[in-house]
Amino acid sequence: MSAKGIFLRRLAVSAVTALSLMGAAHAADMSEEAIAERIAPVGSVYLEGEAPVETAAAPTGPRTGDAVYNTYCMACHATGAAGAPKTGDKAAWEPRIAQGEDVLLTHAVNGFNGMPARGTCMDCSDDEIQAAIDHMLSL
Repeated sequence: MSAKGIFLRRLAVSAVTALSLMGAAHAADMSEEAIAERIAPVGSVYLEGEAPVETAAAPTGPRTGDAVYNTYCMACHATGAAGAPKTGDKAAWEPRIAQGEDVLLTHAVNGFNGMPARGTCMDCSDDEIQAAIDHMLSL
């Protein structure tokens, strides 16, 4: 290899090394602003005519038993999934009602057998769970 070829090869290697070190130095900046800049989204995509999606607001007041039932309870209690007593099936509910409303509420809040705690409504208050129970028993 000629002297000119060796010189150009060393120059290219030096340039690549310098660029690599500059990139590493930039990535090593661990300030909060630098990290936030590196992980920030680069943009948003919306279909034509759509507005940006906003997150759902937290409930401003207690939800009705009907609203809680239709959002969280219906999936299992309308179909009998995981052994859940079907809404409106008086024979299935009779032994549960006989244990008392306190036991029904305790099982609904803490979970029982295949039923998850709070029927997966982790932001429901005990009063909202009770309202959902009352709604199911009224159907």
